[in-house]
Amino acid sequence: MSDPHPLTAVLLPCFNEETTVCQVVSDFQRVLPYARIYVFDNASTDHTPQKAREAGAVVIFSKNAGKGNVIRHMFADIDADYYIVADGDSTYPAEYAVALLDALIGRSADMVVGRRIAPPEFRATAYRPMHVLGNKVVCWLIARTFGAGITDVFSGYRVFTKSFVKTIPLHSHGFEIELEMTLQALSLGYAVVEVDVPYGPRPPGSKSKLNTYRDGFLVLQAFLEICRDYKPGAFFGFIALVLFFLSLAAGAKPILDYLDYRYVFHVPLAILATGLAILSTLSFSIGLILTTQHRYHRELLEIYKKNFTRSDQQIGK
Repeated sequence: MSDPHPLTAVLLPCFNEETTVCQVVSDFQRVLPYARIYVFDNASTDHTPQKAREAGAVVIFSKNAGKGNVIRHMFADIDADYYIVADGDSTYPAEYAVALLDALIGRSADMVVGRRIAPPEFRATAYRPMHVLGNKVVCWLIARTFGAGITDVFSGYRVFTKSFVKTIPLHSHGFEIELEMTLQALSLGYAVVEVDVPYGPRPPGSKSKLNTYRDGFLVLQAFLEICRDYKPGAFFGFIALVLFFLSLAAGAKPILDYLDYRYVFHVPLAILATGLAILSTLSFSIGLILTTQHRYHRELLEIYKKNFTRSDQQIGK
């Protein structure tokens, strides 16, 4: 990296990572000697905090279980110019932190995502098949909804600017936090860049905390909630379109009745079609109103970001 002077913080959320945390901390100290290494211990039941301290990291206890809770705790408590977030399981190489930081600065990004590339001999053990499928499905949905070519939405290896960390609103509690950070960035106009990084399997003795189906449900729920809140036009417009076609299907026979006999025999269907049409109109109207509100809040956020950056630069002088 060309400029080592800005304060850089390496943030490692950990839960029962005693077998790997020493190596991870040591690797980041070697690659980024000017950075401050923080291990946020999420109520581990093993010797993770002791080993992290022995390796030279600052250990902070984070009591609320869940990766999302830990990351929000990190962002709230740590003050730095650049933030590097990685996992404590030794699956992400510390050597690539320099490339991620260079991409953040050189490409004027707000968030750089380490796009995981597993060597062929490790793919079977590094990735679960359902996780690969889920990643592809969610990235396809992001491309269709937000128009962004994101290819690895669940990577835990990321670098952020201070303005992103201190202004982005996060709400997730668990492993869906990576998806939320990506979607929040895209919906609020932050610049997101992906950089390829090698990704390997966990070392022996290190166990994954992911639950494929539970976490998959939470990811889908988070995606829908963010679309509702930050893409209300598309979200409620889609609902309005579905209701409109359902109203046409329900109203087909009553319409044919009237055209043929000038009288409606299928009265229940006519009532159902009318109700669906009203709901469709209401959904479309809600989408329009919320889209206007979202635009207003986004403009306020842009003003806040500019003022935040300006005041931060003045403090640094």
